[in-house]
Amino acid sequence: MNPYRLYLVTDDQQDVDILKWVVREAVAGGVTMVQVREKHGDVRQFIERAKAVKDILNGTGVPLIINDRVDVALAVDADGVHLGQSDMPADMARQLIGPDKILGLSIETDEQLQEAESLPVDYLD
Repeated sequence: MNPYRLYLVTDDQQDVDILKWVVREAVAGGVTMVQVREKHGDVRQFIERAKAVKDILNGTGVPLIINDRVDVALAVDADGVHLGQSDMPADMARQLIGPDKILGLSIETDEQLQEAESLPVDYLD
């Protein structure tokens, strides 16, 4: 059974104080995984926001997943990374993050789903 049944994806348009409040409330409400998603900010801002979320998640048992950016995941020692089809290849990401981190992959087509069966990923979205 999947222990990560309720997955929060953060909004990159919220300021960091609202982001922290949303994550705290989501965890209190039963969220079992949090993905920090940043599509518009720079890398420093992404790292800052990821660290803020990681501080909130510390001790909760809720894993921190970083969207798209293996470098940011490594910089903040996140629990994992979620990749899209145009991001780093899953095989390469797995080599970088190691066997114990969570690796997710977005799937958009039946062909991608078939290809994903042979990839070292933990979950598909």
